Amino acid sequence: MRNMTANNYGFDTLAIHAGQEPDPRTGAVVPPIYQTSTYAQDAVGAPRLGYEYSRSGNPTRDSLQECLAAIEGGRRGLAFASGLAAEDTLLRTVCRPGDHVVIPNDAYGGTFRLFSKVAEKWGLDWTAAPLDDIDAVRAAFRPGHTRLIWSETPTNPLLNVNDIAQLAGLAHEYDALLAVDNTFASPYLQQPLTLGADVVIHSTTKYLGGHSDVVGGGLVTADEGLGDELAFHQNAMGAVNGPFDAWLTLRGIKTLGVRMDRHCDNAERIVGYLSEHPAVSSVLYPGLATHPGHEVAAKQMSRFGGMVSFRAVGGPEQAIAICNRAKLFVLAESLGGVESLIEHPGQMTHLSAAGSALEVPADLVRLSVGIETVDDLLADLEQALG
Repeated sequence: MRNMTANNYGFDTLAIHAGQEPDPRTGAVVPPIYQTSTYAQDAVGAPRLGYEYSRSGNPTRDSLQECLAAIEGGRRGLAFASGLAAEDTLLRTVCRPGDHVVIPNDAYGGTFRLFSKVAEKWGLDWTAAPLDDIDAVRAAFRPGHTRLIWSETPTNPLLNVNDIAQLAGLAHEYDALLAVDNTFASPYLQQPLTLGADVVIHSTTKYLGGHSDVVGGGLVTADEGLGDELAFHQNAMGAVNGPFDAWLTLRGIKTLGVRMDRHCDNAERIVGYLSEHPAVSSVLYPGLATHPGHEVAAKQMSRFGGMVSFRAVGGPEQAIAICNRAKLFVLAESLGGVESLIEHPGQMTHLSAAGSALEVPADLVRLSVGIETVDDLLADLEQALG
């Protein structure tokens, strides 16, 4: 086995080869799909290569997990049935009833629902704070009780940017952990573990899978001990992905780098267009020099990603009309696939936050910019904007 780490190979090489050695029996260059629930054992108490039951371990999932760790610069990667399954496993591994977590005041709607409707009933307390304001984060801390800072950067859907290194320093000052949802940036553009984060979270459904054909989640940690604890809970809680889902995600990761380059290219063209359009009151994109988090984003990201949000002149009715008029931009939830998507967060992905402090503006439109011919995307936006 090659020692596939970020120390001795480039990102695209890791994405294609880490955890993906040719099959030793046949020479197949693509890892097999081990579509099995159980494994013959050599003797009682002697499972072959450690495999006994596919909830506990599966070779295809192991290939994905090794690749996830390599591309994030971590020591241990774990794959799950969805991003929220990964989040739930992380929370119940590192927190106990009575603990406290600081979350973003513009968190993803599903994450907010997990905290407010599920974890809170389990006894976990939380406070929403603007994580781009380190003084506000410090004020939200409860020394001795705050176990975790939960960061998204860029955030979904407002595309705010948190300073990962600064948050890590604050968390560790209070003997807490920093978890970073890196779904929007992807490991190609940003690697939070190298900036001091303790755990990276992914909805692998999005850019890692990249083709809108598989649902999954991932956790990556740089600490072996924490990785072992997470692996124990992964098995004990059982929210793992199946071997075919793991294989599809692994296949998607191979082209992550080239896809992200095109996502970024197209997004930059679209941001330039939207910034000049009279039907748009403001554009939210970390690559804009006017974005309040631009300098931090430029420091910790190699480029600024394929997600773009904007606010519509004319308010909520016009925002909804733009979404409904789009043709090439598909009206759908999710993001990060090769096809471009458009949605109204207030009534779609972030409906669970309606009426709360995390409610998103009703005139907001979110774009997941795909890899189509950018002139076609611009023409579609032109007719959708009216």
